[in-house]
Amino acid sequence: QQQQPLRGGAAGRDTGLFGVPELSCPEGFQEAQDKALQESEQLVQKACSTPPGPETVMIFDQLSDSLCRVADLADFVKVAHPDFAFREAAEEACRNIGTVVEKLNTDVELCQSLRRLLADETVMTSLDPETRRVAELFMFDFEISGIHLDEEKRKKAVDLNVRILDLCNEFLIGTHLPNKIDKHVLPEHIRYNFTAEGNYLQVAGLHADCPDDLVREAAYKIFLHSNAQQLARLEELLVSRNSLAQLVGYDTFAHRALQGTMAKNPETVRQFLEKLSEQLSKRTQKDFEMMTKMKMKLNPHNSMLMPWDHPYYSGVLRAERYNIDPGLYCPFFSLGACMEGLNSLFSQLLGISLYAEQTKRGEIWSEDVRKLAVVHETEGLLGYIYCDFFQRPDKPHQVTFMIFRGGRLQENGEYQLPVVVLMLSLPNSARGAPTLLSPGMMENLFHEMGHAMHSMLGRTRYQHVTG
Repeated sequence: QQQQPLRGGAAGRDTGLFGVPELSCPEGFQEAQDKALQESEQLVQKACSTPPGPETVMIFDQLSDSLCRVADLADFVKVAHPDFAFREAAEEACRNIGTVVEKLNTDVELCQSLRRLLADETVMTSLDPETRRVAELFMFDFEISGIHLDEEKRKKAVDLNVRILDLCNEFLIGTHLPNKIDKHVLPEHIRYNFTAEGNYLQVAGLHADCPDDLVREAAYKIFLHSNAQQLARLEELLVSRNSLAQLVGYDTFAHRALQGTMAKNPETVRQFLEKLSEQLSKRTQKDFEMMTKMKMKLNPHNSMLMPWDHPYYSGVLRAERYNIDPGLYCPFFSLGACMEGLNSLFSQLLGISLYAEQTKRGEIWSEDVRKLAVVHETEGLLGYIYCDFFQRPDKPHQVTFMIFRGGRLQENGEYQLPVVVLMLSLPNSARGAPTLLSPGMMENLFHEMGHAMHSMLGRTRYQHVTG
């Protein structure tokens, strides 16, 4: 939506990524990290010397906020920034702060300060429900990290957690890397569907919406081709997770991951999935038969339904069932029209408007990133959403929502405004034509904007539970 900026941004002035002054260059991550770690040391000392009371919870939340503000930002930059030096510096900061967090989660003295609070019935009764719940959540983090173990086992738990962080990072980066293939391997008439690089073609996704069966088959087989490095990482990740879970007293990593959640344990999840599968089986069987007939009609030489066919033919089936061809309605769903629609919905339902805000030099990592100010009709500015919507080289083909700065009530009584980023992988508009969204793209956009608005509207007292 074309609107005037909420406030005049000083476009010519240098700043850092997301307006963080230190992050005007890759080396700034070291400075931001050191600053956060220094602040966290002071907060740990303060927590250990403060008598049990609501201030204890506030200090723990400050500690969480101090570390998360750098770690979460670095977590995004390490995969999304086009500059390798920024990605590398962010990855190092992410790892260093992650290591400190795991050490703090097994810090006996820090845990004791929280335990004293939870054991004091008089003080706990005087706390409001939100403060009490946040205190319990912090204790839960200590417990699943192995605070009850002896010193040697606690150190082993920290080492395993850090190794798991590294493996997760390496594995996730690997899942988004395109695969290359000699272009002569593919028939000439389908090569144009993939990005050329000398004598090679880059396959960066599944091309699930492509009507050409051969393109979908090639993309599926090449992009998902077995990768020995990835399999080795996955195997080590699973083994490490299992070792950590058993070390801290759980049967499996699934039991550890699900404790404290609505599902509670793996058995509940398995029962739910089995029941769901049973309920869906008749309907899916009918759809499967219809898709097979449809493929037979469109491609009589190869009528067997293959794994790469399901997304495409389910879309064709949906269009036939509702008598609507996506080609007829896609022109109505340009990115601009969808953003206007969201703005209209938010305005009517919530009294909120989205305004494009001018960014300062160095604030964004790509020139097509947009910054939106979220403004309430009576409460004013609620926070900011950075929108990184378009494809570019080396950008992961994934949909991501991340909170960089959580909302919280600060010590001075002011509210810390949330800052979030929403990353999609939409095609760039060609020759000035608007970017048209497929139903799947539009669903992703609306879903992720739901997360963003949740973060803006939550107004939680504590950062630890924001979003």
